[in-house]
Amino acid sequence: MLPELGQFALVLALLLAAVQCTLPIYGAWRSNASLVAVARPAVAGQAVFVALAFGILTYAFVTQDFSVTYVAQNSNLALPWYYRFPAVWGAHEGSLLLWILILNIWTVAVATFSRHLPAALMARVLGVLGFISCGFLLFTILTSNPFLRHLPALPNGNDLNPILQDPGLIVHPPMLYTGYVGFSVAFAFAIAALLGGELDVAWVRWARPWTNVAWAFLTLGITLGSWWSYYVLGWGGWWFWDPVENASFMPWLVGTALIHSQAVTEKRGSFRAWTLLLSIFAFSLSLLGTFLVRSGVLTSVHAFASDPRRGIFILIFLGIVVGGSLLIHAARAPKVAGGKAFRLLSRETLLLVNNLMFVCAAAMVLLGTLYPIIGDALGIGRISVGPPYFGFVFPLLMLPVVLLIPLGPFFRWAAADWRTTWRALRAALILAIVAAIAAKLLFTHAPLRALAGVAATFWVGAGIVLYALKRWREAPAGSRYTPEMLGMILAHFGLAVFLAGVLITESTSVERDLRFTPNEVQQAGGLDFRFTGVTRVQGPNYLADQGTIEVRDGANLVATLYPQKRQYDGQQLQSVAAISGGVFRDIYVALGDPLGDNAWAVRIYVKPFVRWIWFGGLFMLFGGLTAAADRRFRAFRAGVEAPVLDAIPAQVAA
Repeated sequence: MLPELGQFALVLALLLAAVQCTLPIYGAWRSNASLVAVARPAVAGQAVFVALAFGILTYAFVTQDFSVTYVAQNSNLALPWYYRFPAVWGAHEGSLLLWILILNIWTVAVATFSRHLPAALMARVLGVLGFISCGFLLFTILTSNPFLRHLPALPNGNDLNPILQDPGLIVHPPMLYTGYVGFSVAFAFAIAALLGGELDVAWVRWARPWTNVAWAFLTLGITLGSWWSYYVLGWGGWWFWDPVENASFMPWLVGTALIHSQAVTEKRGSFRAWTLLLSIFAFSLSLLGTFLVRSGVLTSVHAFASDPRRGIFILIFLGIVVGGSLLIHAARAPKVAGGKAFRLLSRETLLLVNNLMFVCAAAMVLLGTLYPIIGDALGIGRISVGPPYFGFVFPLLMLPVVLLIPLGPFFRWAAADWRTTWRALRAALILAIVAAIAAKLLFTHAPLRALAGVAATFWVGAGIVLYALKRWREAPAGSRYTPEMLGMILAHFGLAVFLAGVLITESTSVERDLRFTPNEVQQAGGLDFRFTGVTRVQGPNYLADQGTIEVRDGANLVATLYPQKRQYDGQQLQSVAAISGGVFRDIYVALGDPLGDNAWAVRIYVKPFVRWIWFGGLFMLFGGLTAAADRRFRAFRAGVEAPVLDAIPAQVAA
């Protein structure tokens, strides 16, 4: 009866979510302390029942209970034990339950670590989170129940999708969902502030660490997804502008604008309406991503489901959340304006341009992602928009951001001095130009895009290093590198590393599709590849044809690679690439189909600096987490105003 207990736990969690999203908000409105106090017990109870349901589903997978339809559809007797646990979220129903579990973890964290905040505000925050949880629990129970029975129990299951039988399944979805769901906290704080009319800067200060943590985890989730796609799908790329990839990228773009806007609102009181709207849009795009993944309206290798009923439910819920939020914002908008004045040449202006570019980039990605639906609705055909569109427009929108990033830390709030900034950054500009010239002299055939990548990397990276040195020289010893400042330095440096990886690898990578016979040697990217043949290998639940390829640089053996073509259940085929990775170069080999006469198709990539893409993502992750750890976010108490930067020495305020 365990599956029935799991379903009952979800029903109880739904009831508690309904209590959480009604009584505390009503209590805050009526100043009823007893109803306000209901919020935290409701949060705790709901989390317990959701965790119980998730634990029961996990137990069903581990014990291979094929009387549960979801288990039978995504597991079988041959599935290795270490893939049974992540198989829980390997398809729609289980991944949705993981989504709800992570939402409850976020809610418990907010309830636990925000006890010093005003009770009425926290009642509204937890109430909004309860409303979100209520919607997703209702969605799960009505359309996506993971505990449906198949009686009598099947003797065996269908197996987990071969693409998902990889360690990436263990870490990528939880990290991505943690970021997705985390933006619900910023959303909840924004709506709570609007509902209570508390539109000063205090709520922004309280929301900032949660937003930074959510952004950091979404960065990690996207980075892991890019790496997983790179080494699992056998195509040698790191981003394809797939609709589901875009679904995670859009909230990241708006979230990046949000964390910068929150900084301006908290420190200067400006951009208040902007910050509220970005809080709404970041989470709304997370919900839109859920809709795209689970509705079937767009085709993707990453999509979970194609049930129109599910799509309609999420679309209605999305309309309620977005429409209701914007209505509340419109009703309170006249009270939102405010903040200190600033000149055209100021840090506020740079951050405003930064935010506009990120929002425009998100809108561009949204348009390209939804274009097939728009074309279908207008009767012009279901036309997909691919990498040519994104690859041309997106860099154009990001170019101003890259150029302005080193300027931001050197510009002062309210009014900046261009001459001072030029003196501080001219060394970075000279270094960027010299680096690009040196790259051209060393690699005479390097395309312009690669040289631009070198210049951009040195411009952004050197600018951040110069700012760090400036802080060391000028700021007082106790405030040189606050966690917030150090987080900014790490994140911006990560962007420099990311730019180097993207622009250099995209411009200089070598791709060859070759036909090999045993012991044949061919060249690619200045290396010799010797194909010694194919052997049959038995895996835990698959049979594989495994190639052996020796890679040499002259007489030196660089690597021996073993790409595979696996067959699961005697029918499902999956290519597994072999990669010799390094800091400055990846050698990537994928085994194709047999061509007859003992010959095989082999795809070879030589990709310089490709790992810098993911190194940059890790720097950004650590930057977001470091900024969130700033003690002043934890020490802040209700009624204490944000620091007046005009009264702080310029070198510290910078």
